[in-house]
Amino acid sequence: MSRKLMHRLAAFLGLFLSIVPALQAQEYVRPAADLDRLVQELFAEIQSDQVPYEDVYETLLQYYQTPLNLNTATREELRSLLLLSEAQISALLHHREQVGMLLSMYELQSIDGFDLRSIYRVAPFATVLDGIVGGNRGPLWQRVLQEDNNALLVRYERVLQQRKGYTAPDTTSTGRLTSRYAGSPDKLLVRYRVSHAHDFSFGFTAEKDAGEAFSWNPGSRRYGADFYSAHFVVHERGRLKTLALGDYQLQFGQGLLLSSGFQVGKGAETITSIRRSNVGVRPYSSVLENSFFRGAAATFSLSKTLQATAFASWKKVDASIQTSTDSLAEFDEFSSGVLLTGLHRTTTDLANRKDLRELISGGNFTYTSRNSNFSAGLTAVDTHFDKAILRRSEPYNAFEFRGMHNLAVSTHYSYVLHNALLFGETARSSGGGWGTVNGVLASLASNVDASVLYRRYTRDFHTFYGNALSENTRNINESGLYMGLKMRPLYKWEISAYYDQFRFSWLKYQIGAPSQGHDWLLRVAFSPSKTSLLYAQMRLRVKDHDGDLDPVRPVPVPTERRSVLLFYDANPSAALSLRTRLQGTHYRENDGPRRAGYVLAQDVTVAVVPRVQLSARYALFDTDDYDTRQYVFERDVLYAFSVPPLYGQGTRVYALAEVKCSRHLTLWLRYDETHYRHHATIGSGLEEIQGPRRSQVKMQVRYKI
Repeated sequence: MSRKLMHRLAAFLGLFLSIVPALQAQEYVRPAADLDRLVQELFAEIQSDQVPYEDVYETLLQYYQTPLNLNTATREELRSLLLLSEAQISALLHHREQVGMLLSMYELQSIDGFDLRSIYRVAPFATVLDGIVGGNRGPLWQRVLQEDNNALLVRYERVLQQRKGYTAPDTTSTGRLTSRYAGSPDKLLVRYRVSHAHDFSFGFTAEKDAGEAFSWNPGSRRYGADFYSAHFVVHERGRLKTLALGDYQLQFGQGLLLSSGFQVGKGAETITSIRRSNVGVRPYSSVLENSFFRGAAATFSLSKTLQATAFASWKKVDASIQTSTDSLAEFDEFSSGVLLTGLHRTTTDLANRKDLRELISGGNFTYTSRNSNFSAGLTAVDTHFDKAILRRSEPYNAFEFRGMHNLAVSTHYSYVLHNALLFGETARSSGGGWGTVNGVLASLASNVDASVLYRRYTRDFHTFYGNALSENTRNINESGLYMGLKMRPLYKWEISAYYDQFRFSWLKYQIGAPSQGHDWLLRVAFSPSKTSLLYAQMRLRVKDHDGDLDPVRPVPVPTERRSVLLFYDANPSAALSLRTRLQGTHYRENDGPRRAGYVLAQDVTVAVVPRVQLSARYALFDTDDYDTRQYVFERDVLYAFSVPPLYGQGTRVYALAEVKCSRHLTLWLRYDETHYRHHATIGSGLEEIQGPRRSQVKMQVRYKI
């Protein structure tokens, strides 16, 4: 009997012992992806609604709609899922090499390191096919029509209460009219996209935010909706591995210079999420109006081990342009920086719209050994603005980028040594600033994984599209050491933990001296069954911040934020899902009084009939102030992400209905409402609402073509 046959016989004997019911089916049925639960598992504690969670959610959804073929996926593609350890990836590649292509997803159980929990997590995003990349595809139009994700999507949403920005303007004491929004409170989104992994992707997106005007005025660069995005990407055309036209994203090395939106950072996934994957050129179809490139990018295969990527991007970005009054000034026109909100609702917003031209070009060479255990590369990014960037003259801005041009160059590597992965990237920008990030992921035993990562970004290191692991939102003025651990001491039990210590060698906004801090997390998870999950989590973050005792000469003092989270997800039946979440926070500045906040949320999801699913939440929240505000993830319509900040006292409810009208047409309808106690008004400025309630409706239609 051959070795291959013995392997497979052992594999299927294992299946009979563990999942006999599943084997009764003729073929493996790929389960639906529970993206809501997966996102909550990855993110330990959401602390801001400004993080591009929607981009993360959409990337996961793309993985679900175009699943990774485990028979052809590269090591880097398997890493990009963030769901497999390095030991599991090596074991899968070794299995493919020794035994051949997988015959079924069930065969994963015969591979070392693949427990049921890992298989259930990866199953929605992977498939097993024997197709050969680059084989006979047939005409493109036929492949487009056959795609299941070939769909047009239309979304509408609106806040029901009147907000100040939509009322008639007041007259000030000088006789001028106060600012108001230019457009209606309606938010509209139209999107079309079709894609197939390793083959093609194209689509377009149009969006009008609430308050923006829907107008046609070529003189002011307004063409109906406020934001448009489109892309056309093809893969695997001989030596041409990828060609992207239109909007795209780039990710090379550890993201010091180029990093796409799919980043988790420090979270409950303490091992795999700290490393960036070298995924190269990716299509862009999200609605974030700044975090992408616009132009062309192409990746060529120079040999079986060497790939080259070249790209060029040209687009206009928002900026407040000022004119120098000093004839001896270095620049006649300058801006304090790029504006990132993407909102163009007021006269000031419109005056700043697309006033700064940004030209970015560069490339990457990556060598990957034949066995994919070693990889190294070189990346260069050249950025040019048509007007200078000059930050405000404040001490904390002393080492920020100033000027019109920045050239950054980096080298990156990764090396698999037995059950450990060593990786890193080091970069230098114009002016001499440099950054480096280096780490190791190791499987210490079959049930123990560990990670270590060291990072240092000098105070004059400048990168505009970098997003390597950091405590700051940008890779500048920081050094730190991260250590993570994941253990599975008993069947159904998992313990995750990390500790991160960081320092900032120069001043920061609202921190008037060099500062430091640390952050740790501990999560204990228990899975009573394959569909239920219970975990408890503790997190402590200590970070310096200017105290309030001396507003003239503030001195940084440690601020402490302690968080506790209890989460239970149960599925009593195939049609019913229950989720309970209790989280609380203690916050204190130096030796000041301890303030607290908590939220208790109960979710119910019911499949009324096979075509209709209803979800609802009732939540209570009580916080002492904004510092103890709570962010809780909510279910939303497809492709949308909702994480509202909750502070004060009150209740939060939402209801979501998903109706599959036919094989082609699906409808979503969502209503949410926040009721604040003891509040006469909600919000501030132009978003102010008279009364204690804020409610919103959202409707979405998807038509599969």
